[in-house]
Amino acid sequence: MNQSDFLKVVLPFKDKVFRLAKRLLVSTEEAEDATQELFFKLWRSKEKIADYKNVEAFAMTMTKNYCYDRLKSKQASNLTLVHSNYKEKETSLDKKIEHQDSVNQVHQLIESLPEQQKIIIQLRDVEQYDFDEICKMVDMKPTAVRVALSRARKTIREALIKKHNYGVS
Repeated sequence: MNQSDFLKVVLPFKDKVFRLAKRLLVSTEEAEDATQELFFKLWRSKEKIADYKNVEAFAMTMTKNYCYDRLKSKQASNLTLVHSNYKEKETSLDKKIEHQDSVNQVHQLIESLPEQQKIIIQLRDVEQYDFDEICKMVDMKPTAVRVALSRARKTIREALIKKHNYGVS
């Protein structure tokens, strides 16, 4: 596989790899490093990846595993929470702040989920993968993935309702 063919295969999902790494590692810099490392590994094994039916699922699984390894490493204590993913045109400042606060609350709630639920909600609700792809990536049965996703969503929904009803978290 030459460089041009390799790029045609991997470039369509590079942003998804980064977003998954960012969700797991939180730090933008760590996510950038993870993404770069992943694509370097894919490049080194470019002859093998041509045989895979779903290179994207393989890359997402590699990303997940690499991020888990990073989190277990001694550098995990250096990760920080910095996230801003909300943009809207022509909204008043107070509305923008309110929306940003809501987005941040959801991201913090996702971060507080168990690892399995965190990765499943990222893959399904953020990256928009279908259940079959998620099952392959996380090596789980479809029922288990659906249950984990449902529990994650319920946990987030209940925490948001509690916050909105009582003004406390």
